[in-house]
Amino acid sequence: MHCEIQGKIAQTATLTFNPGESAWASKGSLMSYGPGIEWTLKVPGGLAGAFRRSLAGEGVALTLLEAPQGGTTTLAANQPGHIIEWDLATQGPVITTRGAFLAAWGPDIDITVTTARRAGAALFGGAGLFLQRISGTGTVLVHGSGDFVDHDLKEGEELRTSTGNLAAFAEAVDYDIERVGGLKKTLFGSEGLFMTRLRGPGRVLLQTLKRTAAGRKGGPPPG
Repeated sequence: MHCEIQGKIAQTATLTFNPGESAWASKGSLMSYGPGIEWTLKVPGGLAGAFRRSLAGEGVALTLLEAPQGGTTTLAANQPGHIIEWDLATQGPVITTRGAFLAAWGPDIDITVTTARRAGAALFGGAGLFLQRISGTGTVLVHGSGDFVDHDLKEGEELRTSTGNLAAFAEAVDYDIERVGGLKKTLFGSEGLFMTRLRGPGRVLLQTLKRTAAGRKGGPPPG
């Protein structure tokens, strides 16, 4: 599989399939495709997977792209932003927040829904109780609204971010929330009551624009 990321304001990813290759894509991300590409809507994990995905705020089904004879397809998100590759073999499983997963491919890709480890993060962290987890051997495309800010946290290193600016993070990263502090910060800081705290080790991808409800993927692919 060859992936070419293009664009500056609203990037696209063009995937060139070798014969027999396949890929998962978020529902609504299929912008165009050429001869040889076959696609269908499929739910990873069956009925149980569909229920968990609905709780995670993602579309119940994903688009499964297959190319028996090879072919090319172009994927895009529904709002301005950038796309970055995540190598599962070297960086381990990735946890994506709502709307950040664009595509994944590889010999043993597993896409599931996991729960936030801490109750505070689940209720107030902005990403919700249920998060999408992609593991296996292969590549994941992560979409971030606006630009990416890429952090590689060392063991025990902490980073605090505003709710909604977290796009994705390594499974090894500890994710929790904390209060912003005094009354002035709470009332006039425009950041809400809580900030998200991330503790390494592991990679963290922040997005400079908070994802809006209107920009979340979920519409049907073109027919």
